[in-house]
Amino acid sequence: MAYENNTETFSIPAAADLSTHQYKLVTVNSSGQVALANATALVCGVLQNKPTAAGQAATVAYGGVSKCLAAGVITAGARVTADANGLAIAAATAGDAVIGIALATAAANDIIPVLVNPYPFAALA
Repeated sequence: MAYENNTETFSIPAAADLSTHQYKLVTVNSSGQVALANATALVCGVLQNKPTAAGQAATVAYGGVSKCLAAGVITAGARVTADANGLAIAAATAGDAVIGIALATAAANDIIPVLVNPYPFAALA
């Protein structure tokens, strides 16, 4: 069961229509807008709302426990990073930008609770 608790958030303009990307991992682009994260991006948090156009306010969770959409199997307690589509995956490679810790085990397309940013912008060593 997915849940959230004491989530710290900030608002920032969306770089594009993100209406189908709620609970995915996001990054801040060079224009100062939030965009869907990919495997090489520095993940800044989890998208909480569904902005429908560029420039609309995107709400991003950067602390606390947030719902997060998983790409595949993630074991509870695993460090979480983004895949190429902004979905949560278990961090496994040196240099992966860790955004949080999975608080439940997930399968593909599950929404799970993630403790967001327990290691501020840490990379997997």
